[in-house]
Amino acid sequence: MDLSIQSLPLEIHTRLGNTAFYYAAIMAIWAIWRIIKKRGVDSNYWGALIIAEILLLVQGAFGTYLYFFSEFKLALPIHPIYGIASALVLPLAFALTRGHQDRRDMIIYGAAFLLLAVLTALALRTAGLLLTFQ
Repeated sequence: MDLSIQSLPLEIHTRLGNTAFYYAAIMAIWAIWRIIKKRGVDSNYWGALIIAEILLLVQGAFGTYLYFFSEFKLALPIHPIYGIASALVLPLAFALTRGHQDRRDMIIYGAAFLLLAVLTALALRTAGLLLTFQ
């Protein structure tokens, strides 16, 4: 694959978008599994949750760079709204749970990751991209 310096941020942003979708879907499945097993949030899930938020923030940083400092333009103007909403989902879930670790809190995080999977899929779609396994 021949990448120029100008298209590298776009390529990274695209691949991080795919990664964010699959990561959110896996986290939602993991949450559903923990809910079925009647378990709450544990340290492993907390760690994975923090990785998810870092992934979304890095994705947002590349998106912000592309929006303001590159020649690449948006396919649809709603795309950044999906990105901003995605970055806010997990902090909102944390605020709702107040950091507790009960089964009820696991349900909230599971719902948050389902919402996150939908938002990232919509963001990819409005960018004119399909989810890929590359």
